[in-house]
Amino acid sequence: MNKYIYTIVLVITMIFMSACAQKVQIKALSPAEIDRASTTKKIAVVEFENDIVGLSSSIESNLARFRIENKPFFTMVNRNEINQVIREQKFQNSGLIETEKIVEVGNLIGAEALISGSVRRPSMSDTHFYETRAECANRKCSELRYYDVHCTKRVIGLGADIKMIDVTQGDIIYSDSLLRNASFKHCNDDSRILPAKRDIAQRLAREMANDFTYKLTPHYVYFEVALIESGDLDYTDTEEQLLENALEYIKHNRLDKAERLLKELVDATQQQSYVAFYNLGVVKEAQGDFAKAKRYYEKADNLTVESVEVINSAYVRINEAIENHKQTSQQLQR
Repeated sequence: MNKYIYTIVLVITMIFMSACAQKVQIKALSPAEIDRASTTKKIAVVEFENDIVGLSSSIESNLARFRIENKPFFTMVNRNEINQVIREQKFQNSGLIETEKIVEVGNLIGAEALISGSVRRPSMSDTHFYETRAECANRKCSELRYYDVHCTKRVIGLGADIKMIDVTQGDIIYSDSLLRNASFKHCNDDSRILPAKRDIAQRLAREMANDFTYKLTPHYVYFEVALIESGDLDYTDTEEQLLENALEYIKHNRLDKAERLLKELVDATQQQSYVAFYNLGVVKEAQGDFAKAKRYYEKADNLTVESVEVINSAYVRINEAIENHKQTSQQLQR
């Protein structure tokens, strides 16, 4: 078959088959959203104002436990030291809302950054309504009887204002107003019980703490990348078998063996098969070798005649992964 016609047919086939194509899970490091936070590694978290739900404690616990590549990302100042300084300085506001006070306390305890905030009183609202039900009106259920049941929808909300201050510079690294809601429903004919406001508010506080921690820290992201399962050339039986075997090894997470087979396919096809190069790129990306993955994706891209969506996506994705890895490495080394 003519190479150009074969390529067009393959592209069309891939569009229809992409939903069911074999995929590989990729693990990649993503830098902290708040890059400047990584320049202040010794952190203190003071008790937030009106914090009856434990938001500040959850944030402190998250940051203290956080590890990346088996190393702590932040060093936390002991809460007892913070409380002692606050008592000695006779600060009345436990939330330390004023930046000047935050900087003063931070310098006294040797922190590079200090996190403070205030928590709004949890809110709760109940809305009452009716839902229609149906039941058999006779034994044969030839007729239905309709009736209404009383229901209640409960919405519980929690808001907080948080800021992270650079003690040395005396300015704000990050500031945000957070708001979370959770809704629940109970009808008279079900066994569900509407939760208490305090319990849900504490859960919302933990979710807020997780979101806040996520913004300050590098983290791994996981996603799936599709492989190309059909040859782009008139493969010989041997070449088809190499591709099939490589895909099978990838399925069983034998990336090392799959890599060797795909390299054999590259040689067997005189380095003219973009499918072999692309799948090699996916293997190297899954192994965390982004530089080699990029080279393979570029080779695949150079061999295509028509635009191939998975290769276009790979080209953009790998450049972003390399930049993210570079930025993350800088954050870890600070």
